[in-house]
Amino acid sequence: MAHRVQFDFEIDFTNGGGIQGRDFRLDIAGDDISDRELADYLVADMRLLMVGAVRILNKRIVEEPHKRKPIEAPRGAVEFVDLSHTIEPGLVTYKGLPAPIVCDYLSREVSRAIYAPGTEFQIGKIEMVTNTGTYIDCPFHRYADGKDLSEVGIDATADLDSLVVRAPHTPAQAIDADAFRGKEIRGRAVLVHTGWDAHWNTPRYYEGGPFLTAEAALYLRDCGVKLVGIDAHNIDDTRGRERPVHTILLGAEILIVEHMCNLGALPDEGFAFSATPPKFKGAGTFPVRAMAKLPRR
Repeated sequence: MAHRVQFDFEIDFTNGGGIQGRDFRLDIAGDDISDRELADYLVADMRLLMVGAVRILNKRIVEEPHKRKPIEAPRGAVEFVDLSHTIEPGLVTYKGLPAPIVCDYLSREVSRAIYAPGTEFQIGKIEMVTNTGTYIDCPFHRYADGKDLSEVGIDATADLDSLVVRAPHTPAQAIDADAFRGKEIRGRAVLVHTGWDAHWNTPRYYEGGPFLTAEAALYLRDCGVKLVGIDAHNIDDTRGRERPVHTILLGAEILIVEHMCNLGALPDEGFAFSATPPKFKGAGTFPVRAMAKLPRR
């Protein structure tokens, strides 16, 4: 059965004045809608501008046929896909490196003695290596004279035109330049989807795993890509002591994002990628909230 929402409303305008409505009805896609979603829906449906406070009153859901194709509660014209792993106490991202410690610096209980009755805060304390969770590498990670996190511009990490290259992990695990040939990659973020993130936070994750070859890194460098990401333990083959992919890409100021996830939820292209770290001086790696922004489907 189709559902509609019936409600009263009061809308204030930021430049003065307001409007009211009674027994207003709108079609909804599901069987419920929050007041906040309904307010956004109403403003968008009426094409109002300069809107301030919106009050939804006497809301109820009714079962009756739609009068038109229902509009989902508007959350903008885009959707976001989270491509980051959760960082939590005890998480081992890279075997041999310590897990993060996440604790209180100021607990809520202690804060009650500092603030007025009924007011309390928590201030956290985090101790971790910078290679924790889903993180970005910039040139300083590999080169002493390379750009550190404070010197990498926002335009290098945010809203990058991007594509996904599908390279399912195989017994060979090596991903060579052929995986990237015939694709429009210049000036874009190239995200390598191997599916290895299925092993995240298990012993298997650190055993082997897919990686790029030096030839692939040279091809990506020569094609002028902007950033390379991978949903695996390392973009390099860690069985030896050399790291040619880091050396080649970071030497060309091509950023690297490792330990990604959910790349299978993305289309091959037609989205923007962001992985922006804090502006730290003297650090070449740091966790990011990697995400894709794509048109709502």
